[in-house]
Amino acid sequence: MPTAIAVTSSDLVLPPHDRQTPPAAVQPLEDLESSLTGMHALIEQHGYVIALYPSSAPGDVRRRLHAVRSVLESDRIAVLGLDLPPLGLALLAQQLRQLSVCDFSPGVLASSARLLAHYIYAGALLTSVAKLDRVPVSLRSHAKSWVPGAQFAVLATPRPQLVRVGQGDLTGPEFGTRMLVAPGQLPAEWLTGTLAPAWRVQGVATVPLPAESARWWGTGKIAEFAAGLHDVSVLYQLVSSVRREECHWCGLELIGDRCGFCAAPLSPLPAPSHGLPKAAARAASSVRALPRGAT
Repeated sequence: MPTAIAVTSSDLVLPPHDRQTPPAAVQPLEDLESSLTGMHALIEQHGYVIALYPSSAPGDVRRRLHAVRSVLESDRIAVLGLDLPPLGLALLAQQLRQLSVCDFSPGVLASSARLLAHYIYAGALLTSVAKLDRVPVSLRSHAKSWVPGAQFAVLATPRPQLVRVGQGDLTGPEFGTRMLVAPGQLPAEWLTGTLAPAWRVQGVATVPLPAESARWWGTGKIAEFAAGLHDVSVLYQLVSSVRREECHWCGLELIGDRCGFCAAPLSPLPAPSHGLPKAAARAASSVRALPRGAT
């Protein structure tokens, strides 16, 4: 069975692209006992579990996930907190679900979450930025948010950006993406009719707005969006092109500089006596952005 991917609520589970994409689980559940039972069943069935939660999640959600891992004394549970907005996190979970049926080890799959997050363009359309504290907001933008009818387009990741609709453009990806749009109390016409064509996305899908979005963006008057890679072959190529290492603590494979399961950092390599430093060689071989329109 493929490694299980878990998210903190059912509204972060996006529909699968195809029959091969496995479903996601929900963890934690309503109390510690049910969470323990559910997580134990996932480990028994899948072997390993990767549990994702947004950084905006309430403290009790984070504590319960770590408590479950501690009580079960399991090194087969990866608990990963990410700064992605809720819809971006849902997209990342979907990508990991797609990759879970490939030949990646659980360690590589878990540590690939940070890599894939850099290729997700997540943001929202807002009428006010007065309570937005996760993206830098200038005093001028704060003042403009009090003007009746004002709307702001905000990009949270991978590089924060804020513009007033009609007075600037959001910098989009330089590779082919599929966009998810989640209308809330704001209609999504600007996202589907202006932003999507400007970014030359390869498709748009409308999904329900996650409940956590209002907390993350500081307002309920939003329309959220997330654009990212959707072709499993491209996702596979991206992850497989990164050098694999072995975690010196738990022994699992990893990519990047930290193990997804035990959180141990990659051991520093000794400096070579001659030739190109290994750190420079590793940087030179890192993944580059895909060209615009690549599939």
